[in-house]
Amino acid sequence: MTPTARELLESTTGKLAPDPHANRLLPVIARGAAQRSTLAALALEQRHVIAADHRAFLHLAERSAIGTRTSAPDPACAAFFEMLAEGEALAQDRLAAFAAAVGADEARASAYEPLADCQAYPAYVAWLALNGEPVDVVLALGADYAAWGGYCETIAEALRHHYGFGDEACGFFDFFAAPAPELERRALDAVQAGLDAGRVSQDDVHRHGRLLQAYETKFWHALWELDQRVV
Repeated sequence: MTPTARELLESTTGKLAPDPHANRLLPVIARGAAQRSTLAALALEQRHVIAADHRAFLHLAERSAIGTRTSAPDPACAAFFEMLAEGEALAQDRLAAFAAAVGADEARASAYEPLADCQAYPAYVAWLALNGEPVDVVLALGADYAAWGGYCETIAEALRHHYGFGDEACGFFDFFAAPAPELERRALDAVQAGLDAGRVSQDDVHRHGRLLQAYETKFWHALWELDQRVV
């Protein structure tokens, strides 16, 4: 029996859920023990990630709207990726307040060299934008975003309670931690359209999702290692 879009989204998210202990930096931030320089690096790395993902989602929206070599135009996927791109633009604006709070000013940003393991994630998202079947990318991203939202909720709480940050400085993390019912609706529409058209490849979804989670883990591990080196 073919699953519904919601059943497939939920089962995919469950199967691809990361190991609770995979993010080694998160508990350090949660107890207020992360160095300010590590938080600055987080802001600077996210600056690159957000900009890259914004462009990748715009490209996925365009590919979906015009169709690929193997599939017809998919307006439901296009609407989903358009909203993701809009969200990245909003997140970029909110990131500025967090960056200012941790001292990641323009001079520091210009001198900063991104960590390869932190930028592996957006590099793979860009690969998916070029090569992935859009509906498969919707499913893979949905699973990763579930974990990312939980990370952001924990970080926002820690920034308030341990670092004394206000709402504006926490806005970037609050944005991703908040429920997004319209984005979920668009994801369900996209997945249902893909199921109806027979375009969903669960093998590809699992592969994409597994790699996204692996690169997400590398992102946090690189920052954790950086935090351990700070004296």
